[in-house]
Amino acid sequence: MPLRAILQHDLRNLCESRIVRLWLAATALLTAAIVLTNWAETPSAPLVAMLLFPFLVFPWFLVVMLLGVNPTSGARAETLADGFLCRPVTRLECLLGTWVARLLAVGGVYLVVTAPAVAVVVLADRPPTDDGVTLYGIVAALGVVGLVLALQVSLGVLVGILLRRSLLAVAVLLLTWFPVNLVLHTFSLEQYSPITLSQRLPALLQQPWRAEPEADTATGEDMEALAQQAAQFLSVLSGAPPQPAKEPGFFDRAAIDDFSLRYVVLGYGIPTLLSIGLAAVCFHMRDF
Repeated sequence: MPLRAILQHDLRNLCESRIVRLWLAATALLTAAIVLTNWAETPSAPLVAMLLFPFLVFPWFLVVMLLGVNPTSGARAETLADGFLCRPVTRLECLLGTWVARLLAVGGVYLVVTAPAVAVVVLADRPPTDDGVTLYGIVAALGVVGLVLALQVSLGVLVGILLRRSLLAVAVLLLTWFPVNLVLHTFSLEQYSPITLSQRLPALLQQPWRAEPEADTATGEDMEALAQQAAQFLSVLSGAPPQPAKEPGFFDRAAIDDFSLRYVVLGYGIPTLLSIGLAAVCFHMRDF
């Protein structure tokens, strides 16, 4: 009963808070702008990846971590201390209740805006050719991004408990999260870097439930190399300067060859569980 009461109370406060409502409105506006500006040119897989990019990289991780920091730091700490002394509420129940409430709030804003937009992009009759987005790929991509958001909430709760001051905790998170992601991105580790994961999303969206047997035909890279060689040969015969190779886009730089959904889930799921477990231990030993 205490856990359920805390969960309901925090979830109701989050739904009524200005930051969540403003975030919901800003997310809806940004999603609509991305869809409208890329409606007639971008295929479905890159366009869906663009919709998920703000949740993975920038700017919505700021709001998610801020929501995670608030419940156990700042002026809220005095209220928690009074609750532990006057009511039959344990620290673990309080921590789990606030953590689950923030997961539900963040996940609700994320799915309420993103899921309808993804459905419209994939199901609508648009000018770009169909690039083979699958239902399995959509569910897997939405689930992986939701897991990254859960990690961000858990890290916010942990840092808020350790540092106790909301502004200091937010500053530490901002100064560490993005630089660490940039470093991990240089190693192309989608299991740990949301930047690399966002590049792999178009390929994940096109992945079927069961892998089809490989055909003995040339791959897309081989065909592109042959086309480039033919263009260079024709330019030599005609005397015209060769055309420079087109720089691949952000979502075209990574392939699905070495992508493992299992490793990605473990790469973000284990740190999430470790973060909330360590937060529970620190919160239990904390002296108010």
